[in-house]
Amino acid sequence: MPSKIEDYALLGDLQTAALVGKDGSVDWLCLPAFDSPACFAALLDDVDAGRWLLAPAAGGPATRRRYRGDALVLESEWDTPDGTVRVIDCMPPRGEAADVVRVVQGVSGRVPMRMDLRLRFDYGDVVPWVRHHGGALAAIAGPDAVWLETTVPLHGHDLTTTAEFEVRAGQRVPFVLIHTASHRHRPHAVDAEQAVLDTEDFWRGWIGRCTYDGPWSEAVRRALVTLKALTYAPTGGIVAAATTSLPEQWGGPRNWDYRYCWLRDATFTLQALLGTGFLAEARAWREWLVRAVAGDPAKLQIMYGIDGRRRLPEQTLPWLSGYEGASPVRVGNAAADQFQLDVWGEVLDGLHLAREAGLHTSDTAWDLQRALLDYLEGHWDDPDNGLWEVRGPRRHFVHSKVMAWAGLDRAVHTVENHGLNGPVDRWRQVRDRIHAEVCARGYDAERGTFTQFYGSHGLDAALLLIPRVGFLPWDDPRVRGTVDAVRRELCEEGFVLRYRPDADGGVDGLPGTEGAFLACTFWLADALHGTGRVRQARELFERLLDLRNDVGLLSEECDPATSRHMGNTPQAFSMEALVNTARRLTGASTRTSAGKAEQAL
Repeated sequence: MPSKIEDYALLGDLQTAALVGKDGSVDWLCLPAFDSPACFAALLDDVDAGRWLLAPAAGGPATRRRYRGDALVLESEWDTPDGTVRVIDCMPPRGEAADVVRVVQGVSGRVPMRMDLRLRFDYGDVVPWVRHHGGALAAIAGPDAVWLETTVPLHGHDLTTTAEFEVRAGQRVPFVLIHTASHRHRPHAVDAEQAVLDTEDFWRGWIGRCTYDGPWSEAVRRALVTLKALTYAPTGGIVAAATTSLPEQWGGPRNWDYRYCWLRDATFTLQALLGTGFLAEARAWREWLVRAVAGDPAKLQIMYGIDGRRRLPEQTLPWLSGYEGASPVRVGNAAADQFQLDVWGEVLDGLHLAREAGLHTSDTAWDLQRALLDYLEGHWDDPDNGLWEVRGPRRHFVHSKVMAWAGLDRAVHTVENHGLNGPVDRWRQVRDRIHAEVCARGYDAERGTFTQFYGSHGLDAALLLIPRVGFLPWDDPRVRGTVDAVRRELCEEGFVLRYRPDADGGVDGLPGTEGAFLACTFWLADALHGTGRVRQARELFERLLDLRNDVGLLSEECDPATSRHMGNTPQAFSMEALVNTARRLTGASTRTSAGKAEQAL
């Protein structure tokens, strides 16, 4: 069985990522890119789906592990009866090929070690042809070729490459796994020791630009490194997570592929990056956004591939049993074809935020915004699938209308503050009409709260964002009433559910339930702070920090009863929310998406 979700650490080279368990096993790796088929997929089945184990022969979890400072270089240590051994893991920033580097270091005594390499291409379905060539092992199947170079003897047994060796105090044994296209020549292997140093230097230099200086510096820096690791460097796009199909319900069917770029992440990502000094990354993300959405605004999608492609067909992989039996395992995401009205507002908000922060914008960007606004004017009153991608009937979701308002509001501010051309009087009229309708149809006066959609009896955690986007001020009694209603009706063990799936007769059209959504819980901390309950906000934030795993990572959700991580991991939405909430609770001066300088309460 795979490890617990919270037992995995992340490695990455800015084009793909690997997950390493406490047992020393790489159970997930897609090559050559985040959304490529996995060559190690034990995470979603068992060891026969592919993994790379490197650990003491006695087995068991590492006694301790850590990243080297802020770098994405992992050190796992085992104390055994024979001595102590350390395994150093990293993926150096991509050069000629994708490399996974592992160095075994003897700390004390003489420790028997075991390596178990089971390469299974195409998500565990294809066993490669393996041979020894020029002192290295070569594994080839279809479009993929993987090479393994090491100084210890390798043996083949039962479609698995193994090695058994001992490591003494002071001894270092390198392993380098290299991937390339099968029709290309064997790439040059990196020097393992130098690769570790280069990787550490890269991350130390990158995070050194961080401007956050507050009580949660370590957590913020680790979250930022994780966001950077989830960035596809060739395009600047940031994937939602490194994995697919990790369940939102144990044994349930709510299993989705998150290895793509969601547009609504733009505003949150830009806030996190701009607010901590990473202008180059914010600019690259903004430029990816403009390229991805270029074209007919009627065909705007909620997500795109890492290279901006639009077609992300969803299919299931029946040969994989799923994480702890949660099936089906999915690749691709059919939600890419949904109509989610809020995305128009999110894109307009994100581009406005970039302009307000001083990032250079071109006439093309404003032309794109004008086209998006034309579409939004004509379709803001259409029902949609909502930001949570419900697969039930389309509704008039309150959050979607609020974000439509936000998109028009940003356009008005742009014309007024930056002198760009646009029918500002008409935009102002439509904006005000949306505001009036939401307050009339999306607010339940008897309960004192906004609702998930017009006429709904349910709530939505996204309602916590109403004051964040400037729709109503923090001191409006409707805001405080909504915050209190979310605490009362959507919280379990203090953590926030996105919504109640069984509300209103089953809003999302799917069976089962899900865990608490971590980004929404960060939003609640923001809302508590914004409504003057600073102590409670900090207590909730500290609880969320305690939920991080031993190397500072968060997944998408948690099980409120056990605090186990659930959903895809590590989750960019959760890490973005951590950074943004830390900044607000620290009292950092920030520029809101409405373009006004605001001092956090």
